[in-house]
Amino acid sequence: MVERLEPMPDDWERALAIVAHPDDLEYGAASAIAAWTRAGKDVRYVLVTRGEAGIDGVPPDECGPLRSEEQQRSAAVVGVDVVEFLDHPDGLVQPSLELRRDIAAAIRRHRPEVIVSINFRDRWGDGGPFNHVDHRVVGVAIVDAVRDAANRWIFPELDGERWDGCRLVAFNASPNPTHYVDVTDTIDLGVASLREHATYLNALDGGTPGADPTAFLRSAATDAGARVGCDAAVLFEVAPC
Repeated sequence: MVERLEPMPDDWERALAIVAHPDDLEYGAASAIAAWTRAGKDVRYVLVTRGEAGIDGVPPDECGPLRSEEQQRSAAVVGVDVVEFLDHPDGLVQPSLELRRDIAAAIRRHRPEVIVSINFRDRWGDGGPFNHVDHRVVGVAIVDAVRDAANRWIFPELDGERWDGCRLVAFNASPNPTHYVDVTDTIDLGVASLREHATYLNALDGGTPGADPTAFLRSAATDAGARVGCDAAVLFEVAPC
């Protein structure tokens, strides 16, 4: 049965994708980002951490640089040239003024109309596993930082003029989707983008969901497409700023 989800608005020129870790965007949103960059839109990435604590068998001082390089290659696959890291500690991201300030600074620096992130709700799906604390913290901080970036009296010490041009925030993989992007023509790019995270993928047990990028992303996109009436889709919870 086709659901009454709306197509994601496309009357914008610049988006800023803000997430906690390398590979967060690649588990779904990257296929949509590929569709946007293919249409000529400017999309940029900001990573709150370098994912240095994400692989048990690789020490953080080795893991962080590896995952940073893989993130940059992954972004390039879907047409993204700008990738920045805020260098907050992986797994220990705090709901702090420092985090809000850093995200607000990025928003003022890049001046996006749209902000893209991933699920910040407590769970993945209705009754699913609990979401990672970094995802939850970063999602809330994004919403607050959008307001901070627009208020000249909040963080006035930051370089750059205030930015009140953010129109909406779109959270991929939310249990409460409202909009979709048709990724029928770009799902292969999404898969290729995730495959660039070889260090992380090679550390996963073969039975772990997401260990096989093709199977995981194609299954999710096909299921989402069936919900909205296309071959493959990525779903977002969209909130106006």
